[in-house]
Formats: sequence, structure tokens, C-alpha cells
Amino acid sequence: MAATPVIGVLALQGDVREHLVALAAADAVARPVRRPEELAEVDALVIPGGESTTISKLAVLFGLLEPLRERVRAGMPVYGTCAGLILLADKILDPRSGQETVGGIDMIVRRNAFGRQNESFEASVDVRGLGPVEGVFIRAPWVESVGAEVEVLAEHDGHIVAVRQGNVLATSFHPELTGDHRVHGLFVDMVRAKAAAGSR
Repeated sequence: MAATPVIGVLALQGDVREHLVALAAADAVARPVRRPEELAEVDALVIPGGESTTISKLAVLFGLLEPLRERVRAGMPVYGTCAGLILLADKILDPRSGQETVGGIDMIVRRNAFGRQNESFEASVDVRGLGPVEGVFIRAPWVESVGAEVEVLAEHDGHIVAVRQGNVLATSFHPELTGDHRVHGLFVDMVRAKAAAGSR
């Protein structure tokens, strides 16, 4: 049995507490991450929903953006929900002024593609390997296109809403708000697999 992975949640803005609870329920040690030294102490990271422009600017302000990019390039597992998906995109179709991304997934995303806050909705999403998952979509982006290395895990209404590339996972929706921890469980399994591969 592998040691319990330590997974950080980027705690600059957004629904941090819900991710900490979901990760703990999926048998991980979960910690908030606000500083580079805290990032250095975790095996993996969740980038939560919130406002992607605000999170990217705060990441720069807190000195986290470059260390985060370096860890992702070095293979650290990362999971992004909603705004987190936008931050993990190599390209944003309609970026706000000054908006930067961490990158890690060869995809182009469209911000707020499913509509504004008052057009938020819930829908069942069939996620590859998990089956139906209740998806909470809040000012959610969608993925316009993906590169050859990206695995599409789910679509809704003809639009890509869940993807994986190597150790990086992203969803347009918020599984941390539903009480169903299977997506977080999938991510914890990814983190365990990475640790096992590194110890061989």
C-alpha cells in the first residue's frame, strides 16, 4: 500500500474548503497552498474554481506562478476545476487583459462558455472510467479543441468538459460541490500511480 499522498489546494481564491474535504474523503492528506514553500511540500495540487484572472494575478503576486509552471513541467499531478481548467490550458480563446496560465494541457478553452452566473446549472455527465457524475456548472468554460496527446474524458451538449493529459486532469464542472468524490478519487489514484512509477 502506497503512503497517503499529500495534495495541496491552491488557496488564493475560490472554493478551497470543499476541495480539502473531497480530497480527505478520497484518502489523501489535503493542505491549503499559498506560498512557494508550501507548494514544495506537496505531491500534487488542485486548482479550484473561482475567477481565473484573479487567481492568475494572485499567483504572480504570491510568487507561485513560475514555481507552479516548473512543477507541472516536471510532472507533478495537477487537477483543475472550472477556473482551474482555464489556468491549465496552454491557450485561452478570449483571455482577459494580463491573464496568464500555468499550462500543462494542449487545449484551447473558452471562458464563461456555458453562460453567466445566473445561467448556472447541474447536469449528469458521463465521465470515462467513472460513469455518470453530477456536474455543477457555474460560469463554466468549455474546451474548444485539444491536441493529439489529450484524452477527452467527458462531453456535455457537444462540448468537451473533462480532459486529461499525462498527470494533468481538468473539468469544466465542480464535483467538489456534490458529495460524490469519485473524480477526486480518480485524481488521488493518478497521484499514487505517479509516486509508484517514481519509486521503481
